[in-house]
Amino acid sequence: MSENDNLQDADGKKEVVSPETTPTQPIENDTSTVDNEVRKDQDSTLESVESKAESSDDVKDDTTEVALETPAIKDKLVDEIEASNAEDAEDESNAERHEVEEKDYHAMSMAELTTEFGRLLGSHKIQTISKHVNEIKSEFNAKFSELLDEKKEEFIEDGGNEIDFYYTNDTKKQFNSYYKTYKQNINAYYKEREQNLKQNLDTRLAIIEEIKGLLSVEENMGTTYKTFKELQEKWRNAGPIPRDKYNNAWNTYHHHVERFYDFLHLNNDLRDMDFKHNYDQKIKIIERAEELAEDENTNRSFRELQVLHKLWKEELGPVSKEHREAIWERFSNATKLIHDKRQAYFADMDKAHEKNLERKEEIIAQIEAIAEDKANSHSGWQKKIKEIEALREAFFKAGKVPLKVNESTWAKFKAAVRTFNRSKNSFYKELKKDQYENLKKKKDLIQIAEDNKDSEDFATVTPLMKKIQNEWKKIGHVPRRDSDKIWKQFKTACNHYFDRMHAQRKAQDQHLYEAFDKKVKLLDDLKVMELTEDPKADIKTLQDKIAEWKAIGYVPQNKRYIDGKFYKAIDDKFDKLKMDKSKLEMIKFESKLENLADSDDTRLLDNEQNFIRKRISEIKSEINQLENNLQFFSNVKSDNPLVKDVHKNIANHKKELDTWKAKLSKVRGMYS
Repeated sequence: MSENDNLQDADGKKEVVSPETTPTQPIENDTSTVDNEVRKDQDSTLESVESKAESSDDVKDDTTEVALETPAIKDKLVDEIEASNAEDAEDESNAERHEVEEKDYHAMSMAELTTEFGRLLGSHKIQTISKHVNEIKSEFNAKFSELLDEKKEEFIEDGGNEIDFYYTNDTKKQFNSYYKTYKQNINAYYKEREQNLKQNLDTRLAIIEEIKGLLSVEENMGTTYKTFKELQEKWRNAGPIPRDKYNNAWNTYHHHVERFYDFLHLNNDLRDMDFKHNYDQKIKIIERAEELAEDENTNRSFRELQVLHKLWKEELGPVSKEHREAIWERFSNATKLIHDKRQAYFADMDKAHEKNLERKEEIIAQIEAIAEDKANSHSGWQKKIKEIEALREAFFKAGKVPLKVNESTWAKFKAAVRTFNRSKNSFYKELKKDQYENLKKKKDLIQIAEDNKDSEDFATVTPLMKKIQNEWKKIGHVPRRDSDKIWKQFKTACNHYFDRMHAQRKAQDQHLYEAFDKKVKLLDDLKVMELTEDPKADIKTLQDKIAEWKAIGYVPQNKRYIDGKFYKAIDDKFDKLKMDKSKLEMIKFESKLENLADSDDTRLLDNEQNFIRKRISEIKSEINQLENNLQFFSNVKSDNPLVKDVHKNIANHKKELDTWKAKLSKVRGMYS
């Protein structure tokens, strides 16, 4: 096992290799001096700073033994913890990044991603959202790229030149605005922080130099120890430093602290007191780590474990030699338990990602099948477009897939959608050819309408205008961008013509509208008219109303419904008269005939005469049937209820027949 596999640095004994630094990376130019001193303390064994200098060969052997027994997986976990702590060391508030809610950005649309981006900017410190912003940006760019490819293909299919293609939308503009704000704010944050980090680093390096200098101070050991403790307190309050200097600075500091304790062996009481304090505190840290190992929330336990490692490294010094290996082994075992749980959690996530991959491959296969099945109508393609949109949404909501196949899965998805879009665009390209033909036909009709809209020859032009309106309806679709415009042109020209025609006709038929107004007033008077107790006088009044109505004359064709209302009101009044029903029926009929009479057109009278004849025939048939039925009662007495009922019906029918015959006579009299 290499020296980089040594896990002891959690006890301040080894510099961990972080992503930003290496074990031999100097803090400043004089760090080489530290390495040289370590080499001298190790009898020129060429051990690095990470092996630590002890005052005896026994200590060196113990360190080597622990290193050989430490599993590599522990070193990997500590590297991860150290890297995260180094990041947080630059800014204590940076730890708040763990509190930012994790969301499934892959399942979000571009609009939803943009909204979430804006929410993050408004709700969190700029330095805590970098990871989220990067994920959002990646997802947004991937989806916008897909949209861009689709729009580009449509543009080229429509005959556009690829070099002239450009596309954006409001969502993209808003996203770019948010990202610009993010970059400005994050850059301002780093610029402001940079100077403070450098000053803090200089302060810490100066403290290290002062601790180094204590080894050569010739004064009372108690005074020297007090100075040492003051320097430790000053170190704790020195503030954050650059993450790439973090591990080197702390390991160099720990190295010289331990050298001081080795130097302090002349006064074991002071050293042992510190050793005991550190031991007690580290036991508390271990116990907390062991509790965390039982926590089912692996992310939460790992984040707190990072804090424990930070306390172990930054707040506490070494313990006595006899406890050093045991407590570190106990702490590292608890650390490994948390690590194993976390790895199991990630393994479960990997399984879920594999299931997501299966679902996404099914969706891709469905898209490919839809793309292969060519539709031959607009409605058919619209149905397919809705199906593809539903599958696209399902694809994004299916969740993440294993990282190793993420790009290939996304590429297969885009290729399937692109194949569909090409088939769709090809269909609509052919459809647009027909639409442009339709557009030409409709423009020709517009020209006819505009050429004739001011014509005075209404008899000739009116049929023409109606004809082109019917032709317009049959032509079919035109390109969407032209549809509203040409319809407005055509409608305007037609309306102009028909408005002029109606205005002229209205002027010619003004007397008809005046007649309509008179009939409205007469109808209103009739509705409120009260009948007297004298039927003859009331009949005379109603007949006068009918005569007055007829004398008013014709009304416009579209207003003739008022005649029906008038005669219904007349019938209602007649029904209220107290007189023989048959006589009343004839009076009402005579009133009706007054309305039907027209010297120039006998069609209404003809229809009424035919109806009466048919009704007379029906009544005669019913009478014959009833008389035939009487033959079945030849041996029945005449006072039998059934026989009496039949005779009564026959009498009623004959009376009704007389009424209809009288009506027929009245109708015939209207022709003379």
